[in-house]
Amino acid sequence: MNRTASRAELKRKVKKHIPKDWLCELRILYRLTKQTIHDIYRTGVVNLVIITTMAAILTIFGSFFRSALSISSFAHELGNVLEISVYLKENADANVTKSRIKDFEHVESVTIIPKASSWANLKREMDLPDIDNPLPDTLHVKVDKPENIESVFNNVKQLKSVEDMSYAQDLAKKIEALNKIVNTITVFVVIIMGILTITIINNTIQLVIQSRKEEIEIMRLMGVSNWYIRFPLIMQGAFYGFSGAVIALLPLNFVQNGLNHMHQFFMVPTPLYAQNFVIAVMFAMAILFGAGGSFLCIKKHLQV
Repeated sequence: MNRTASRAELKRKVKKHIPKDWLCELRILYRLTKQTIHDIYRTGVVNLVIITTMAAILTIFGSFFRSALSISSFAHELGNVLEISVYLKENADANVTKSRIKDFEHVESVTIIPKASSWANLKREMDLPDIDNPLPDTLHVKVDKPENIESVFNNVKQLKSVEDMSYAQDLAKKIEALNKIVNTITVFVVIIMGILTITIINNTIQLVIQSRKEEIEIMRLMGVSNWYIRFPLIMQGAFYGFSGAVIALLPLNFVQNGLNHMHQFFMVPTPLYAQNFVIAVMFAMAILFGAGGSFLCIKKHLQV
C-alpha cells in the first residue's frame, strides 16, 4: 500500500516538471471527442430512445418548475392584496394606534379609514335611514408576506384600543398550502427525474462498455490514463442530457405561452426571467444527471 502511494507521488512529481505540449493536449482532446462521437454512432437507434425519454422527463420537470414559479408569483400577489381590517373602539385615537401597529414586525403599511368616510360611502351605495353613524374608525394593515399575516394579526389583537379584527384567513391558508404542495411536487419530480436518468444512462453505458471491453483492456495494458477511458463515456452521457433538453424546449415553450396568457388574464406580472432561469436549470440538471449517470456506471462496471 505504501509502495503504491510512493509510486503515485513520484509519478505526480515527475509529471509536474514535464513541460506541457499544448498541441499534444489538443490532439488528445480531438481524439477523445472523436471517440465519443464514434461511441454514440455505434449505439445506433438506442440513442433515439434515450434522447426522447430524456426529453419527456425534462419536459415534465420543466413544466412543473415553471408552474411552481408562476404559482409562487400568484401567491405573492394575492398575499399583497390581503389586508387586516382593524376596527377601533369608540374613543380610541386612530393615529396613536396606527403608530403602534407600524412598529410591529412584518407590517408594511397602515391606512386610516375614518368612520365618517366609511359611513358616507355606505350611504351612497345603500338606501339608509337618517341615523347616527354606527361605524367605527378602521385601520387597514398591509403585511409584507402572506405567511406573516397571522403573527401580525395576533400582535394587533392585543392592543386595548382594538374592538374587533378580520381578514381572509381561509384564503391566506389556502394560498400558503397550494404553494407548499407545488414546491413539494417539484422536488419529487426532480428526484424521480434523477433516478430515471441515471438508470437509463447506466444501462446504455453498460452496453457501450461491453462492446468496447477488449479495446479498453488493451488500453489499460498499454498504460493509458483512466480518464482517457472514462472521458468519452462521461461525454456520451452529457450528450444525451443536452440533446434531451434541446428537444424539451419545444413543449416547454407551449407551457410558457399558456402561463403568460394566464398571467395577462389575471393581471399578475410574470416572474422576472422565469423562462430563462428554468431553461438554464433544466440544461444544467440534464447534463449533470447525464454525465453523473455515466460516471456512476463506469465506477460500477469498469474497474479503472
